[in-house]
Amino acid sequence: MHRRRWFQLLCAGAAIAALVLLAACGSENKKQEVSNTPAASGTTAATAPELKDGVLQVGSDIAYAPIEFFEEGTQNPQGLDIDLANAMADVLGVRVEFINSGFDGIIGALDVKRFDILMSAMTVTDKRLKQIDFVPYLNAGTDILVAKGNPKNIKSIEDLSGLTVGVQIATIQVTQLEDANTKLKAANKPEIDVLTFDQNPLAVEQLRNGRADAVIADSPVVSNDARLSDGKLEAVGLNIEAAPYGIGIRKDSTELKAAIEDALQKLEANGKYAEILANWGLENGAIK
Repeated sequence: MHRRRWFQLLCAGAAIAALVLLAACGSENKKQEVSNTPAASGTTAATAPELKDGVLQVGSDIAYAPIEFFEEGTQNPQGLDIDLANAMADVLGVRVEFINSGFDGIIGALDVKRFDILMSAMTVTDKRLKQIDFVPYLNAGTDILVAKGNPKNIKSIEDLSGLTVGVQIATIQVTQLEDANTKLKAANKPEIDVLTFDQNPLAVEQLRNGRADAVIADSPVVSNDARLSDGKLEAVGLNIEAAPYGIGIRKDSTELKAAIEDALQKLEANGKYAEILANWGLENGAIK
């Protein structure tokens, strides 16, 4: 009788343990359902430490339409970089968090890990390559935005001699203007009066109100600004020193770089990359 009672107690204990284990498994399954889907085991994304939390944090100066900008009256980011980042995140099995960051300090913010990558219409240059790594994704050159009819007859950067030009700080166009002024000074010609601004729309506003003769920026941005000006502004139509935009990645984020490269290759293969570029009228900038 004692042995039988002991056996009954043992069976009851085992049943309770099984129920506890089942409840724990059910609880864990619920947690997984509300969490972000992790990258599949064996993929390049699965080895990237930055993606273990299920989030790809993207730093961007969201004021450079059509590459990245906020929908008017909202804080909803839009643009080529936004769409491409979301598409890459889908491939990687994570979600995206966009972090608005001033362009002049965005590389430093990446270095101190404020975000995982940067996507901000950043041209790949030798100087920047010394600081961070890049994954190229779009070719773009420099163009000049002028008043309708191009009253100053501007056809090149050198034609800006003696004129007032607006430009966003820390962009490659600042360097181009500095180089042009060096040449103009050597030739005893009037230098360009350069006005720098934190964001490109502020420079465009100076052109609109007549305080600047031109704005110099990336060709896709100049085209977009002209399109949105109700015919008051126009693009000169240049594509100076065309070079790739790059997704910026810390030099020690080797697994993440491989994951981003892999995701872009998949987007090219399935046609999504071409579709996104076409949606923003940027097919000519495609990188194979």
